[in-house]
Amino acid sequence: MKSKYKSSRSVIALVVMISIIFGFAVDLYKIQIRDNEYYTKRNNTVETYTVPIEAARGEIVDRNGNSLVTNRQGNSIILNAVYFPSSKDNQARNKIILNLIKLFESNGEEYVQNLPLKISSKGNVYFSGKKQDIENMKSADMLNLQPYATAQNCYDAVIEKYGIEGYDKKTSLKIANIRYELTRLLFSYENPVTIADDVSDETVAVIKEQKQAFLGADVRVVAYREYADSTIAPHILGTVRKINAEEYEEKKDDGYKITDQIGESGIEHAMESDLKGTAGELTITIDKEGNITEEVTKKPIQGNTVVLTIDRDLQILAQKKLKAVCDKVSILSSAGAVVVLDCKTGDVLAAASYPTFDLNDYYDKYDHLISDPRNPLWSRFALGTYAPGSTFKPVTACAALEEGTITPSKTYVCVGEQDFFGQPFKCLHGNTHGTENVRTALRDSCNMFFYQTALDTGIDKIDEYASSFGLGQKTGIEIAEASGNLSSPENRENAGGIWRIGDTMTTAIGLSDNLFTPLQMANYCATLANGGTRYEVHLVKSVIQASNGIVNEKSPVVADTIDLSSETLKNVHQGMRMVATSGGPSYNFNNLSTKVACKTGTSEVIVNGVKRNNGFLITYAPYESPEIAVSSAIELAGSGSETSEITAEIIDYWSVSYTHLTLPTKA
Repeated sequence: MKSKYKSSRSVIALVVMISIIFGFAVDLYKIQIRDNEYYTKRNNTVETYTVPIEAARGEIVDRNGNSLVTNRQGNSIILNAVYFPSSKDNQARNKIILNLIKLFESNGEEYVQNLPLKISSKGNVYFSGKKQDIENMKSADMLNLQPYATAQNCYDAVIEKYGIEGYDKKTSLKIANIRYELTRLLFSYENPVTIADDVSDETVAVIKEQKQAFLGADVRVVAYREYADSTIAPHILGTVRKINAEEYEEKKDDGYKITDQIGESGIEHAMESDLKGTAGELTITIDKEGNITEEVTKKPIQGNTVVLTIDRDLQILAQKKLKAVCDKVSILSSAGAVVVLDCKTGDVLAAASYPTFDLNDYYDKYDHLISDPRNPLWSRFALGTYAPGSTFKPVTACAALEEGTITPSKTYVCVGEQDFFGQPFKCLHGNTHGTENVRTALRDSCNMFFYQTALDTGIDKIDEYASSFGLGQKTGIEIAEASGNLSSPENRENAGGIWRIGDTMTTAIGLSDNLFTPLQMANYCATLANGGTRYEVHLVKSVIQASNGIVNEKSPVVADTIDLSSETLKNVHQGMRMVATSGGPSYNFNNLSTKVACKTGTSEVIVNGVKRNNGFLITYAPYESPEIAVSSAIELAGSGSETSEITAEIIDYWSVSYTHLTLPTKA
């Protein structure tokens, strides 16, 4: 008699066998019939990858079409994951990387070193770089260490992570730098990583000839930023750099890759969306035998051309004369800015800051530039704020004339020094001007006239007109700028201070809490010159589309209008004309073929315990039909008249270069 146990076991075995056969049959049906097309393709092509092809950035030209920023072709060395050993084979990867490092160093090439660790002369590991870089290195995505991990802890983790045992410390760290870069930039088939930029033809030749020693390394022809003259308008043009992790997270949905370049400052930053090109695509196919083919399936499109409002030659002149005047004042400590605007559009024709820098030196000498006490990276025309001194007096004059607190014939007697509310107030340099009306008071820069005018007019009205002129607020320019500060009871109280009647008087002559940028001063002067229309200041004239050549012109934008009567304008303009013909700047302006009107100003500063004056000048020309406005600020100049040398040469250039008093409108 058969055992029931054995019988049951046979049945179970039979069921299992039938189930297995049925499963195979179902899989066979799926492979051979239902999903035949899919598996046929899988059999013929193992995988397809799409790699982005970097597009060149757009060019930047001046208003006349002269090149300011272009591109040149150069060679970078990338690592391509399709050919590079697997991440599981650390030994092979490290050997190839070391071969590359030896080649780079023998040919004097620079290669990536973004790992924030260094080895001291005594062999100790220490942190280097920014705090954020160190935190990123310790993060879960990188070394996954605690925030308190030491530099040695990080070094040990890197060596273990990338299997870099067996090398001396310095060599290990060199290899680790490139391995770390691959991790940081998400190295993959779709994302090759650049490890050396702008290498020599000699290095390229060796890598191409010795492919096995440098397996996975490839040469990529890329576009590098090139300047017609790297000293022209560096604060305007700005710089580009590799995108950082935070920016990548923000912009990856807009088509940015972790390896992309991005505008860091100036026009390069402001016009990033136009200057950035459209990446192409390289399709890599690996068949079942492991053969690799590459095909460009989408060509890259260069970025758009940005046409600036500046005139290259005028910019060069402004920079040259600004330096000469600053060096004449003090070759060691003076600094300054000059701005030239089109009165009828708000176009910036030139804007210079001194000391300045060379764009080609920006990254190589960044540590030196950022630590220079004279701040050459600081754009004084857009970010520097100054008490404007007497250049503010035309604002007070406009407010008083429009509000009827003075008339063109109204006079005050200047006795040089006078007590107001128990406090002594002096006129400029202690001068006694006698009887002054608004025109002669502007000519003589008589403080006493404007003190009394301020008391009669009141701070609210003075501030109302100053605000309409754009003082103490941004101009609208595309690059970074400061707001400055308009002296007022409200602003003083917001800062925790107390407003006194004396502040109303000193505000009227451009002191107290007044702090304005040279850009604001130039725009205020342009507004006064053109009769009361304040335009947004701008540097971009047009954008030329790379895809179709269409030119998108930027139209002037009116920011505000001031309803100034012809009588007010006539008297203020006449006063400013008198400054140019008989005031301090007359020795430069009377020799010009073009008539100008201007106003000087000074403000006191303390340098090393010594009282000095900064000098300011606002000017417009021609007097009869204003076209351009110029503002200049020279630190420690002593007086605004000392800056007239710059303005005179700018106006002379303009009057000779632009016939019929017409500025060019197209590039």
